[in-house]
Amino acid sequence: MENQENIDRMTTLSEVMKILSERGIQREFRMNEHCEMKFENSEKIYQPAELTILKTYRFEGDSNPDDNAVLYVVKDGAGNRGMIIDSYGADSNYPGQEFDEFLRKIPIVESDEFNF
Repeated sequence: MENQENIDRMTTLSEVMKILSERGIQREFRMNEHCEMKFENSEKIYQPAELTILKTYRFEGDSNPDDNAVLYVVKDGAGNRGMIIDSYGADSNYPGQEFDEFLRKIPIVESDEFNF
């Protein structure tokens, strides 16, 4: 269940990214052109089962559908925490189905730690 107070206060992607950065989450997990998910500045290639989604934030632009984005707070088995950012709709950051299929396979364990 989403925290209504949280929805009212955290309205932009940049606001959430700033708070996460202050909590030490500054790096991204990104899928490369070979459909490999990697942690920023790392060569490790992750499988969905090696990651856990701790929190999902959705952002919808009031006047422009191109402003739609999702930020996932993600942790790997070694305890590294980072984020996956994706614009959604017609202008996804990741063309093709591989990214969506990868995300659907990541286990979700919502953490209250990120309710701010």
